Amino acid sequence: MGFAAIVVAAGSGSRAGGDKQWRVVGERPMVRWSVDALLTAGADSVVVVVAPGAEARAADALAGLSGWRTVAGGAARADSVRAGLAALEVADDTPVLIHDAARPFLNSAIIDRLLSALNDADGALPALPVADSLRRGVEGLVVGGIDREGLWRAQTPQAFRLKTIRDAYAAWTESEAPTDEAAVVERAGGRVRLVEGDARLMKLTYPEDFAMAEALLLKTTRIGQGYDVHRWGPGTSVWLCGVEIPHDQTLIGHSDADAGLHALTDAILGAIADGDIGDHFPPSDPQWKGASSDRFLVYAADRVTARGGRIVNVDVTLICEQPKVKPHRQAMRERLADLLKLPLDTVSVKATTTEGLGFTGRGEGLAAQAVVLVELPA
Repeated sequence: MGFAAIVVAAGSGSRAGGDKQWRVVGERPMVRWSVDALLTAGADSVVVVVAPGAEARAADALAGLSGWRTVAGGAARADSVRAGLAALEVADDTPVLIHDAARPFLNSAIIDRLLSALNDADGALPALPVADSLRRGVEGLVVGGIDREGLWRAQTPQAFRLKTIRDAYAAWTESEAPTDEAAVVERAGGRVRLVEGDARLMKLTYPEDFAMAEALLLKTTRIGQGYDVHRWGPGTSVWLCGVEIPHDQTLIGHSDADAGLHALTDAILGAIADGDIGDHFPPSDPQWKGASSDRFLVYAADRVTARGGRIVNVDVTLICEQPKVKPHRQAMRERLADLLKLPLDTVSVKATTTEGLGFTGRGEGLAAQAVVLVELPA
């Protein structure tokens, strides 16, 4: 299901020491976590609401991502949400997810549950049941308890059809600003469904919350390997690691037969135990006939991102007698780094021959193998 999203990042963050949405968490600006997760999950457009004058900071924090835009927010959160809603250029029935940038660890499972809940409700929000005992206190003393039965901790993103939330805000007449969008839709008579939340979707409010967030980002390391072979056939050029090389033959395959990209795609999928390239792009499917293998590699990398992980480094070895790889090796490294959004010094491309032995030595085909290191949440 297609959807749009609003990420509210216009607050001052004073309780966390100021400008918390730009603060780096796990090697990324906090706002980038949410925008990246929404885009990876399939958001058609993302509006990032920032304080007036903060557009350049947003551009720096979100560099390399596409499909987002900024809009200036207001003094209160509700004003910022209204500004985000006004900036959306989508159909009235489009699902809209409204999310706080202060909750960076959003995942695709939450998004899927919210979108599904809109099938029979006017809105949806992720929530966790209250597990701790609740006490009312006055001047540091306990003066009574509160029954926690039926109490839930509301999280974001919260999901609504665009017209539903716009109309609900237009009908809001209370003097006090709403605490969240669910309250606005409830007051307008809408039904808001609770879906299962995630404890990791915590809101970073105070300085100590950032230490907790870093602790949650403890990683497990995964290694994946890939191998691919294509035979030579008549042609005038060959694609290897995303670079077209003039040659008196070409590699034969259902797609563009880029063995380097195929091996690397399989290595990434293998590292996250997500099948292989044939599972996701079967050669029996005519839509992949002649397709650029760039698409396969980016898709595999996005699968890592959707799980909250990152690719640390990649190493590709091309095994062939011809063509000569060394003159094109730097261009291949740069292309892979661009596709995977990795620093160049984390991307390796090598080539070797088999000294005339085997099918590669006889010039019947070309082989490629790849190794990748991935970090995933522990």
